Amino acid sequence: MIISSKDIIKLFSISIVTCCSVFVCTMFLNYNIDLVAIDSSKLSEAGRTLYEAQVSMGKITAAITGGCLGIISVILLIFYVKNYIDTHGRELGILKATGYSNISVARYFWVFGISVFAGCAVGFCAAYAYLPNFYEVQNADGILPDIAVQFHFVLLLCLVILPSLAFCAFAIVYAFLKLKRPTLDLMYERRQAKIKNAKESSKELSFLQSLKRAILRSKKILVFFIAFSAFCFSSLVQMSMSMIDLASQTMAGIMFTIGLILALLSLLLSLSEVVKGNSKTIAMMRVLGYDNKACSNTILGAYRPFACVGFIIGTLYQYALLKLIITFVFYDVEIMPEYNFDWIALLITSVAFVVVYELTMVFFSLRISKTPLKSVMAE
Repeated sequence: MIISSKDIIKLFSISIVTCCSVFVCTMFLNYNIDLVAIDSSKLSEAGRTLYEAQVSMGKITAAITGGCLGIISVILLIFYVKNYIDTHGRELGILKATGYSNISVARYFWVFGISVFAGCAVGFCAAYAYLPNFYEVQNADGILPDIAVQFHFVLLLCLVILPSLAFCAFAIVYAFLKLKRPTLDLMYERRQAKIKNAKESSKELSFLQSLKRAILRSKKILVFFIAFSAFCFSSLVQMSMSMIDLASQTMAGIMFTIGLILALLSLLLSLSEVVKGNSKTIAMMRVLGYDNKACSNTILGAYRPFACVGFIIGTLYQYALLKLIITFVFYDVEIMPEYNFDWIALLITSVAFVVVYELTMVFFSLRISKTPLKSVMAE
């Protein structure tokens, strides 16, 4: 079995997520390690307070960023491995029919971990290139002594080498479990059908309403990623506006950039998969006489409520997180301003998100209008 370079390139979304995660974790953890190396007993009272707050802030940021984006990377890897097995079921089934065991086929899926290694390596190198500026930002008020950037191999091991090996192993194990299906099911790409609830099936729904539900059920993971894109946009963009007063413009810029990258990447990949995965449905609707507006509202409009939910959760999350950090981490730091909910930031972010989301919908609506009718006759 050969997993082509074209299949590996599709995994760049995992590389982007892991790059953002490792970039942030490397900055804060490296700074923490160098910071705790100084003699805190020689610091002033204000310096000692800031010292403890900086150490706590680094731990919290690394834990939240690494944990959340790590989970997202796992979900992305599951999605791509499952998608590969579903789209290459015939080739995989033929291999099993010719005598290859599940594990002998699954072991080739280690290459899916290359995307994780690439993202971790780029994020790690980018962080070290930026660390001198980050150290200056962290001690902009000169309360703490100047700290030189030191290289720590333990971070390379924990943030690049071990995650890459873990994701390679996880891809093999997950592929092995997914391949434990009858060979004929793989060869003929049979999917396990779920029995609908009798009460639900008895409800009188219009054709388009039933189609929307079927689309949402077919790939529930896309619902998650579209909600996640709205969550990232809402939380990180609003948080970056607050960071201008609470931290620095540099930190605000970093969070804003990461938020936009994650949000746009998740949204574009999700909607692209929605259009691609429903090409036959779109073609059939056009054959039945539905115009492009009806097709777009049915295929794409089904996900709009979940984007709204993700945006609301992101707004609440960023407020709760910042309030928690200011209240319990920096409560003794006199220079830290009080934090309250920023309604102006919410308004600006809401308008920006609506504009970006709807323009993206228009773009994919145009792609729907160009879906060839021959796709419905493919099989």
